[in-house]
Amino acid sequence: MQTGVLRVLRATAASWWRHKELRRTGQTGQALQLERETVLRDLGYLRQAATLPNAHVICGEGGTFIHLGWTTVSTLAPIERFPLAALAVARGTPFIDIRPISDFIAFANLPRVTRDGSVDPEPWGPGKSVSLITYIDMVEQLGVSITNDPRPRQSA
Repeated sequence: MQTGVLRVLRATAASWWRHKELRRTGQTGQALQLERETVLRDLGYLRQAATLPNAHVICGEGGTFIHLGWTTVSTLAPIERFPLAALAVARGTPFIDIRPISDFIAFANLPRVTRDGSVDPEPWGPGKSVSLITYIDMVEQLGVSITNDPRPRQSA
């Protein structure tokens, strides 16, 4: 793991209000232990984001979400204020920025990204799921921007 990544994760963990309060009240050891646990948890999320085929980061008006199959990590903040998501994107995790979407009904009616790699033969209707690549094809038609696009490059 890169030193810069660890530095960001440590700074993020140390800045959390609970850890600051423990330090303020003299419980430095407990604060350090919780910060270590937070960094290890976040490293696990980054590793999952790098290895799972359908892992992606999505950002909309409701916040930023890291989708890792059966686990979702989120915050109400935009990606710029969610260091873990920004790190995942910087390390190559696909990023779908849905903030430009104006047709929210069409977006809400899209199927979700499959969690376990299986794909529904008919991906329409409630509870249906599709691969990340199929999902990106669908949301792209709504005007989203994609970073770290996992689709194979088309040569002209």
